Amino acid sequence: MSKPWPDDDVILYDGVCVFCSRWIRFVAARDADRRFRFTAIQSDYGRRLARAFGIDPEDPDTNAVVHGGVATFKSDAALTVLSHLPGWGWVRALRAVPKAWRDAVYNLVAHNRYRIFGKYEACFVPDDAFRARVME
Repeated sequence: MSKPWPDDDVILYDGVCVFCSRWIRFVAARDADRRFRFTAIQSDYGRRLARAFGIDPEDPDTNAVVHGGVATFKSDAALTVLSHLPGWGWVRALRAVPKAWRDAVYNLVAHNRYRIFGKYEACFVPDDAFRARVME
């Protein structure tokens, strides 16, 4: 990303993907400091963010996280998020695995996510507590 995004600790995800929606609920449930906020790529804000990162909003192939003003993608994004959750700091050690290998596993899941986990007809609707952390 050439210039910093103005909002920090934002996770961009595919809101109709069952696996992706479960991922952000997993993060939200463990994010005791309520650090992270979430935006579905299907929202206006999510589309702008995706385009700024070069992600096709109509065919997303990655999630992304902005942390410290820097955008990370695929396995780096997941490891960035997990490493900031209480009790999950140990995942930093997974950065020792070559990025090409980590991203190969990420890509395998990402390309088959709808077939394996399913797809919602529309973005899932979070409860009120979660909704306060959603950027649309």
